[in-house]
Amino acid sequence: MTLSAVLIANRGEIAARIARTARDLGIRSIAVYSEPDTGALHTQIADEAYLLPGKTSAETYMNIPALIEIAHRAGADCLHPGYGFLSENADFARTVEQAGLTWIGPSPEAIELLGDKLSARALAVEVDAPLAPGTGEPLSTWEEARDFADKHGMPIAIKAAFGGGGRGLKVVFDEADIEEGFASAGREAKEAFGRGECYVEKFLTHPRHVEAQVLADAHGNVAVLGTRDCSTQRRFQKLIEEAPAPFLTDEQRSAIEEGAREIIRKANYQSAGTVEYIVSEDGTVSFLEVNTRVQVEHPITEAVTGVDIIAEQFRIADGLPLSFVDSKSNGGNGIDPSISGHAFEFRINAEDVTNGFAPSPGTVTRFDVPTGPGVRIDTGVRTGGQIPPYYDSLMGKLVVWGPDRDTALARAKQALSEFVIEGVRTVLPFHRDMVDAPEITGESLDVYTDWVDHNYSPSQKHNGVDIEHIYDERRDVVVEIDGRLHTIGFPVAMLGGGAATAPAETAGPASDEAGAVTSKYEATIVEWLVADGDVVSKGDAIATVEAMKMESQIKAPRDGQISLAAQQGERVKANATIATIS
Repeated sequence: MTLSAVLIANRGEIAARIARTARDLGIRSIAVYSEPDTGALHTQIADEAYLLPGKTSAETYMNIPALIEIAHRAGADCLHPGYGFLSENADFARTVEQAGLTWIGPSPEAIELLGDKLSARALAVEVDAPLAPGTGEPLSTWEEARDFADKHGMPIAIKAAFGGGGRGLKVVFDEADIEEGFASAGREAKEAFGRGECYVEKFLTHPRHVEAQVLADAHGNVAVLGTRDCSTQRRFQKLIEEAPAPFLTDEQRSAIEEGAREIIRKANYQSAGTVEYIVSEDGTVSFLEVNTRVQVEHPITEAVTGVDIIAEQFRIADGLPLSFVDSKSNGGNGIDPSISGHAFEFRINAEDVTNGFAPSPGTVTRFDVPTGPGVRIDTGVRTGGQIPPYYDSLMGKLVVWGPDRDTALARAKQALSEFVIEGVRTVLPFHRDMVDAPEITGESLDVYTDWVDHNYSPSQKHNGVDIEHIYDERRDVVVEIDGRLHTIGFPVAMLGGGAATAPAETAGPASDEAGAVTSKYEATIVEWLVADGDVVSKGDAIATVEAMKMESQIKAPRDGQISLAAQQGERVKANATIATIS
């Protein structure tokens, strides 16, 4: 391999992951970090780390001139973008190449072709991939989405034409909500990807989200590394994935894998990529999009194939063939690696499951990971680390492999029971609920992409306490009863350790005796949903805010007349008063 030093244009767990693989390959790793990420784990794992002055994504991890300058200053000869941020930005890829660096990813032309979901749809049509009805051009007005709905019926999905990962995606079930759905999708798309164009598709009810992992090199090899099911989502952000996708017919699996191969081949794509589909409740398979980057969930594919996808990205960028392909295969379909066993991935997000999965930034006071057969942890966090309010809420990923699905599930239950995080609220309670849910553990997969949004409620079974107390600082005490050891968790305050650590602030609003309404985390006020002086009722949505790359709503904590104390577009600090209700 000729590559010698890589600039990792990312943060968190994926930056740590890339740095580890670079070390395996004998490539020097160069990390970058923002001011809030000072001392973050990825900066410790990399061989070198350089500051990107500022806090926000635009100031730091999406600051193209600063990234190129650091790459040159540090002597990098290649750049890996990871996922998110600039990973699917064709202009950035082109700038990297023009700067004399090797881009670890597909060509700018392939990113443009497949990153534009409208041209990707056209390509899918060309290779005869099945598609749901949709518009062929970006929408100019919300009324065009309404006209589409009049023709094809509700519900509809309004989607960002540029980008992915659930950002800028709004599913609308009521025609009265089309205007706001169109505006919200455009805002999220603009914030996440720098472009707000959206198109519309007919939304297939109760769909599963199934995808194919693809690797393609410059030697004509296009390998499909099996399938993944990513149906367990909230607000179209994935939470649990598994590989291979279970409970598909042979016909469905073949359509997904071979359709993916032909789309990638037709696009002259080279690198790791993911072709995504939905599988409707009636069994229909419909092409969704292509992600022109490495996916968050790539480790479960690695677990069942033994292929290091990040290492293959480096090989492909260096002009080498796929490591597992015979040079005489000539790109035939027999090059796909075999699948062994089953794997689950649980995304560990700093989010409050009791408050609609609202972000929970703060200091991680305890981070104890599970161990055991088939257990893998990819993380960018450690005890004492910070979860800043400026970026995605992902802390890490728990990946569990077993020789079959049932064993993988059993191992996952044990691993989740061992995982302890304190200081911020996380989705661990959700994961513990889901691995016991019959929709996951039964003879079929009965979870679809909006199942969590409509059906999930946090249980109150964890640790034998009310779920609100899961987040209290606790200490395990081992006691012997009738010759048998029992482990009991107590709040620290009960053990004489002083006042228990207050739970991380929730996403919902709070009010003091004077009626102050606060945002419990640093956020931008996207839109006021009420006017100054309006009379509101407890529970009414009063504002849309954006934090950690997602929009959420603040609701009135009491009845009364509202007086606004912050401006639309204003960035407000955590616990700052944004309104009062009297």
